[in-house]
Amino acid sequence: MPRKSPSGGESVKFQNGEFVSPDNPVIPVMAGDGIGPEITVSMRRIVDAAVAKAYGGKRAIRWLDVLAGESAQAAGKDLLPQETLDAIRQHRVAIKGPLMTPVGGGHRSLNVTLRQVLDLYACVRPVEYFRGLPSPVCKPEQMNVVIFRENTEDVYAGIEWPADSAEAEKVRGFLKKELKVSIREHSGIGIKPMSREGTERLVRMAVKYALKHKRRSVTLVHKGNIMKYTEGAFRDWGYALAAREFGGQTVTETEVTEKHGGTAPAGKLVIKDRIADNMFQQILTRTNEYDVMAMPNLNGDYFSDACAAQVGGLGIAPGANIGDGLAVFEATHGTAPKYVGKNLINPGSLILSAVMMLEHLGWGESGALVKSALAGCFAAREVTQDFARQMEGVRPLGTTEFTAAALARI
Repeated sequence: MPRKSPSGGESVKFQNGEFVSPDNPVIPVMAGDGIGPEITVSMRRIVDAAVAKAYGGKRAIRWLDVLAGESAQAAGKDLLPQETLDAIRQHRVAIKGPLMTPVGGGHRSLNVTLRQVLDLYACVRPVEYFRGLPSPVCKPEQMNVVIFRENTEDVYAGIEWPADSAEAEKVRGFLKKELKVSIREHSGIGIKPMSREGTERLVRMAVKYALKHKRRSVTLVHKGNIMKYTEGAFRDWGYALAAREFGGQTVTETEVTEKHGGTAPAGKLVIKDRIADNMFQQILTRTNEYDVMAMPNLNGDYFSDACAAQVGGLGIAPGANIGDGLAVFEATHGTAPKYVGKNLINPGSLILSAVMMLEHLGWGESGALVKSALAGCFAAREVTQDFARQMEGVRPLGTTEFTAAALARI
């Protein structure tokens, strides 16, 4: 059964394809593992202050603490309890800190499980630069992209078997006998499913976002020159979807070149594609040519982190997992267990994810206050140790001190 809502709170609704927020939405929050609880406290304080200032007390979030990961395990529950899933389904919008994922053995990633169980098919990660922050590139201010990463398919679907297992040997034997495909002995085997439905709904969301926010282009990023029937199909299905459903509002890059003299018609969204490895170098050398990007799961995981590195790192990289009628916002970094309890961690990723959440609720005014407060801190060189160690003559702020500095600017 879903948890009882906090007093005076109401669930967010989903009507005509849009999230509709009451003035007192119940937002389930998973504090997460490792440093998760520390950054969650910071995020809640800053969000509550911004909402109170923006709306004069007429709006307020009713936070609903739910369990996941180590906190759920400590309470004698499953790592991802059914009651947590029920609460997210009931209230539609949630936020979470990082959850621990073992490397190699152990349980499957709770992040991946959450996305698949709730069918949160789009991982949305905006990346932009804040003045004053250190960067390894010459012109980080040119970075302003929004990445739409498919969230449920590709090699992340979790369809794999360990080397020498009965399952792997059965698959290997079938492939050899029925399809004349030879795989070496002692091989782990995984399957890479990519569907037209999964591709189309991701590209649809990316194009709608680009049109709504008056962006210039959507780039389909793929490795279709090698994986022709999975990533190549992603490219082809993406182009077809854009032409079929948004033909009057879009134009392909080829059409721009061949029919419009190299200049996109006014008001038209350009649809283009790039090979993934080429895209990695182009986002460095031709950063300002890219805007909204849609890509398969594995490419998106790599690429979103690489883009974040250009503007300072994952400490300020927000993210959201969005489906039809459900959205879970999240810190995009890990649990950083060696920093637990040391008051050192940067809460920026989760705070900026909360800005995305506020905008998703239609509370853009409060989100703008939060973003402005963080920008003011960064410009004044009021930063945590992850940034301070890359800057000369800067004394790092602890997590609580950074939170106080941001609150003072709201």
